[in-house]
Amino acid sequence: MKKFILLTVVALLSTSCGIQSIPQANNEVEAKWAEVQNQYKRRSDLVPNLVETVKGYATQEKETLTGVIEARAKASQITVDPKNLDPAALQKFQAAQGQLSQALGRLMVVAERYPNLKSNQNFLALQSQLEGTENRIAIARRRYIDSVKQFNNLVTVFPTNLTNNVFYSFEKKPQFQATPAESQNPKVSF
Repeated sequence: MKKFILLTVVALLSTSCGIQSIPQANNEVEAKWAEVQNQYKRRSDLVPNLVETVKGYATQEKETLTGVIEARAKASQITVDPKNLDPAALQKFQAAQGQLSQALGRLMVVAERYPNLKSNQNFLALQSQLEGTENRIAIARRRYIDSVKQFNNLVTVFPTNLTNNVFYSFEKKPQFQATPAESQNPKVSF
């Protein structure tokens, strides 16, 4: 009987004090971050196809295409290990991804200038894929933000913060933040 009571008390404490929930929430944050990176990778894979399609129609817009290529290369070089997620690494990653987003925006303006390009089926399919990918990135970011919020609550709010302090010593995870460039309205001119 004593053994049963002891096991019941341990089970209740582990559930109510976060002994299992804190590591589970940490795993969830890492999984959500991996999905964010997965969506950025998908975008990075689509960009060369989009650039090659545009090149065939807009050779005089070489500067824009070069900008996209350089931004993609820079964005694909910067990775963040979810186990060592810190604000500085996240900010550097976001800045590189923001530069790629801006370059892609300029590329879409180029597409508007060339009616033949807009009617090209390959370009339209790639543009659709890219727009879908941008939506997937936004969803993955939102899910990451939600999982970080849940994790940070577990490691900072009573009573689970006590469990964290005694058993784990996890630090708060950094949240996703828009870079100053991403916070400004895009400028589109024709």
